[in-house]
Amino acid sequence: MTRLPKLVILDRDGVVNHDSDDYIRSVDEWVPIEGSLEAIARLNHAGVLVAVATNQSGIARGYFTIDELNRMHAKFQQALARVGGHIDGIFFCPHAPDDGCSCRKPAPGLLRSISLRFSVALDRVPFIGDTRADVEAARAARAIPMLVQTGKGERTLSQHPQFSVLPVFADLREAVDHILARGVSR
Repeated sequence: MTRLPKLVILDRDGVVNHDSDDYIRSVDEWVPIEGSLEAIARLNHAGVLVAVATNQSGIARGYFTIDELNRMHAKFQQALARVGGHIDGIFFCPHAPDDGCSCRKPAPGLLRSISLRFSVALDRVPFIGDTRADVEAARAARAIPMLVQTGKGERTLSQHPQFSVLPVFADLREAVDHILARGVSR
């Protein structure tokens, strides 16, 4: 019998929605990657909690406000609801890279906050991301790092070939297919 995780954690930009080197700054710029919303809904229907852990330094840089970020997340939740899904929690770091906080990935703070919020140990929790910071945050929190090739994933793999030993998937849909078919293992 497949042992599903109780929780899956996702990075946002580049995993769920299209990313930009100039930041996703508005509701209009938040566009889901094809199949990502349906993949999240499939996790929901399988009884798996889904949380998002995302760095949003655009707030500290003055590119957008927390209110605008909340509007993006409302659009995200509304789009998910249309396909029968939802996010159980969205956790974000609003700090700039040099602020020295403990929540900005690659630090494990966001993932640990999610673990506490849902009372789930991270050792059997996949964290699906597209960057080196995502992989390092997962490792630091003792979660299971998984990479997708969307967003910055291809660039991450070419710059860090050692990550090719991790579970690597074309996109979130393929990662969820794998989790639902095979579960997770250490």
